[in-house]
Amino acid sequence: MTLDVIAVRGVAGTTHRQVARAADVPLGSVTYHFGSLGELLGAAFTHLALTAAEAFEARMAAIEPGAGAPAKVVAAMLDDLAGNQRSAVLTYELYAAAARDPALRVITQGWMDRTRRSLRRHFDAGTAEVLDAMMEGLILHATLSTDPIDPERIRRAVDRLVLRPDGNTGATGVTGPTGVTGPTA
Repeated sequence: MTLDVIAVRGVAGTTHRQVARAADVPLGSVTYHFGSLGELLGAAFTHLALTAAEAFEARMAAIEPGAGAPAKVVAAMLDDLAGNQRSAVLTYELYAAAARDPALRVITQGWMDRTRRSLRRHFDAGTAEVLDAMMEGLILHATLSTDPIDPERIRRAVDRLVLRPDGNTGATGVTGPTGVTGPTA
């Protein structure tokens, strides 16, 4: 329920009272379990991060390593970008709050670490880190933009990132145009 309140009111508008009302429980029940608003937000954002990280890990684990992996990672990115406004709003509420709260920053760091680890199934560590940052930026742009998402533009951006001038890719075990196998993690 806390995430529902945050999605509608933002972190600034979230109170114990609002959460109790949304959960249809007495205020005392919420304040008993969460003595401070920080504890309540921490629990809600931990749930958000764990759920999102698990879903992303499952998507990356389902992709067979090899030449087709980058295209499938792009497809997963496009799925994330396509119409999940609530999730994007909650993610950016977490990011904004974490910029000021070190306890929430631990949650975001853990989420980033898990995402990058999942990407390393298919890309070297450096490419995984940059791809993760690019995904976050693309999701932010898609969330805030009034223009529709251009899937081809995203594919080209990933290709630019993944395909290296030497013909290798940032993908693990993937052969580039020169026939040379790319680096492995």
